[in-house]
Amino acid sequence: MVEYVNVKKSYDGSNNVVENLNLKINDGEFLVLVGESGCGKTTTMKMLNRLIEPSDGQILIDGKNIMDMNKIDLRRSIGYVIQDVGLFPHHTIERNIRTIPDLCKVDTEVVDKRVRELMELVGLPYEDYADRYPSELSGGQRQRVGVARALANEPDIILMDEPFSALDPITRNQLQDEILSLHEDLNKTIIFVTHDIDEAIKLGDRIAVMLDGEIVQIGTPEEILKQPTNDFVENFVGKDRLWKTPDMLTAADVMRKDVPMINPDRSVAQAVEMMRKTNSPVLAIVKNKREDDRKLLGLIGSNRFAGISDHSIKMKDLMKTNYSKIAKDTCLTDVINIREQDGVRYSPVTDEKGSIIGIITDTSILNVLSEYMPGKEDY
Repeated sequence: MVEYVNVKKSYDGSNNVVENLNLKINDGEFLVLVGESGCGKTTTMKMLNRLIEPSDGQILIDGKNIMDMNKIDLRRSIGYVIQDVGLFPHHTIERNIRTIPDLCKVDTEVVDKRVRELMELVGLPYEDYADRYPSELSGGQRQRVGVARALANEPDIILMDEPFSALDPITRNQLQDEILSLHEDLNKTIIFVTHDIDEAIKLGDRIAVMLDGEIVQIGTPEEILKQPTNDFVENFVGKDRLWKTPDMLTAADVMRKDVPMINPDRSVAQAVEMMRKTNSPVLAIVKNKREDDRKLLGLIGSNRFAGISDHSIKMKDLMKTNYSKIAKDTCLTDVINIREQDGVRYSPVTDEKGSIIGIITDTSILNVLSEYMPGKEDY
């Protein structure tokens, strides 16, 4: 675990670039520091490997204060990827990648094997690229070399300082996908700095939004999008962000929670009366209404009463059962696809026990999306 405890950084003794920072980063976590230029995100990251020394507070790695560690050993134990890569232009790709393990006097055979594995891992086959020089590679390929070099000494922690910001959009997107795959495969702790909220949302397990040297909000991408803590975060993220990225919305976000429930032995007359009282066009059929045991048996919509003259017919004889039950964490895109395939008006949302927790309708989806619709205040 990485932990910042009351960390401050000042260059003139008065104005803090980083102000009283407290932050815990779990092992294997992908944390993104995001914010405007000058907010302190890069300073926060560089203090971890002591490229910048903290003015006050403590930074701990697995409970050990980094100020008690040898600075050179500390840096060699942490992978570091920067925007302009920083490859040695007069060294081959192989020599660039093996620089740190060689300095640490790792066994040559081990390093040889490691270099080959890493080059394959980042999509640069050894036989094709080992003897090339940085000037012979594209920007994206050089950045892949930078990632391989950062991994060469098998660090537990990798720092990435806006590594993709100078690349074209297509290459940038490809490398983002690759770093996500590497993180999933290797389970390294990654601290990633960017000013691009789209990149932060795509990559981060958690996002820390910084302003004037402080973290103003930290949370998952969903939490940052759905529950911005103040106007700055809301404006920085973009008020219409969820409209553009509906995958961040789930079934639980778009469902109606106030679903009237009725016993399967109740009659049409009783169902109609309940619909009238609750102003709901649909009822959930459940045996029990207890909160911990609302197993869904079926649905009944007002449209199913058309043409029925015998109002004593029971719900169990009319209820609809051929529908998909949707889990609450199903993303909105999948919800819409499921509803289109089923061709239904009402889609039940159930928990892991099969109990009803909500109903999704076209209206409930539109009501939520309208909250994030760009320019809604103009209507």
